[in-house]
Amino acid sequence: VQLQASGGGLVQAGGSLRLSCAASATSYNYVMGWFRQIPGKEREFLANIRWGSGNTYYANSVKGRFTISRDKAKKTVDLQMNSLEPEDTAVYYCAADKGSIIRSEFMNFAQYDYWGQGTLVTVSS
Repeated sequence: VQLQASGGGLVQAGGSLRLSCAASATSYNYVMGWFRQIPGKEREFLANIRWGSGNTYYANSVKGRFTISRDKAKKTVDLQMNSLEPEDTAVYYCAADKGSIIRSEFMNFAQYDYWGQGTLVTVSS
């Protein structure tokens, strides 16, 4: 499975940005997620969504500001980011798990099977 992330860019604090991840293939059992990484820090979980059911799960740090969604027809997973802050500046990655991941593993980047190349989001103050 190949994942292609897009939509990053420069935005002012308080603004919004929508990231998109295109998947070459999907399956009902897949869990699709978004992470971000600041240089020198560990990859941080943001949100994921079950491809089949559409159930979502968010990190507390972004709950209420970020929304994950999927479009089955387009095979895309989007991350709508609102009220952005300079601290949100990072490289954002999409990821996919083939379906074996359990809830307690959602936030562990090592549990995901496939990764996109990352897209840079810069939030200016």
